[in-house]
Amino acid sequence: MQKPKTARRGAPEQALAWLEVGKAVALATVIETWGSAPQRAGAQMVVSGAGEMEGSVSGGCVEGAVVLEALEALEDGETKLLEYGISDGDAFAAGLACGGTIRVLVEPVGEGGLPRAMLEELVAKRAARVPVIYEVALDGTARRLVTTGHADRLRTDRSGVDENAAVFAGVHNPPLRLVVVGAVHIAQSLVPMAQMAGFDPVVIDPREAFGSVARFPTAQVMNDWPDAALAEVGVDSRTALVLLTHDPKLDDPALHLGLKSDAFYIGALGSKRTHAARIGRLSQAGFDPHTLGRIHGPVGLDIGAAGPAEIAVSILAQMIQALRAP
Repeated sequence: MQKPKTARRGAPEQALAWLEVGKAVALATVIETWGSAPQRAGAQMVVSGAGEMEGSVSGGCVEGAVVLEALEALEDGETKLLEYGISDGDAFAAGLACGGTIRVLVEPVGEGGLPRAMLEELVAKRAARVPVIYEVALDGTARRLVTTGHADRLRTDRSGVDENAAVFAGVHNPPLRLVVVGAVHIAQSLVPMAQMAGFDPVVIDPREAFGSVARFPTAQVMNDWPDAALAEVGVDSRTALVLLTHDPKLDDPALHLGLKSDAFYIGALGSKRTHAARIGRLSQAGFDPHTLGRIHGPVGLDIGAAGPAEIAVSILAQMIQALRAP
């Protein structure tokens, strides 16, 4: 049994969808923030020529003003660099009363802005889970998509401005993904917690009584052996792999694939004795100590967790620690 995947949709996808039905489109992107600005760099809003908007650049504070600027950018066919702050009388009148300062880059799609072909390429890379950086000169004179370099920005999901080059680097990472092998009670707590933290969950368990949509209504559920399911799903640098069965028949095939992948986190449930036996089996299978050191076992931070929900908290915390502070 399997819950269908949902398509990823953000400002670039919405912009392309509007273009495909003949609407003029502009993208507004937060490129810098100071103080208590409500959105971080990289937040985007898409505006149609009819004044429709999707997304947000300030949590509602200056969206109306940005829509007007976007309509002017579409009319003039030019890129605009805007700044709103609490000390700016016009910005205060527009509603930025929550403090802080933001700079917003407004780009029409097409003439004078982001080429449609580049937008289509960006949407395709996002759909294919390819990490990509959109570089654009602040004066709108140069743009490109790059998939190499910017390792720190990609790891930390931090878009921002390179002041020396006057270029904004917008991070377009694949969504974070959690793959859980073993549809046990801990998984029932971990999946919704991880979703709240921004992870797309996949639950793998060949036992249909455990791995059912009824038990995991918001996750993709796959009733297949872990090696086959992981080969289908794919494990990349935005994937956390958590093994909760402590059954070698299920965990070991998943570990073989996970240790050969770029997964940023691998965790396996079990006592210290269970984990030692696991390491012994994997060593005999040819994995070296450095590779085996990637496995967090016993899984989760040592917070004295008791019960499935608390263990799930410790696992999610360790996943975030591995992602943000490797």
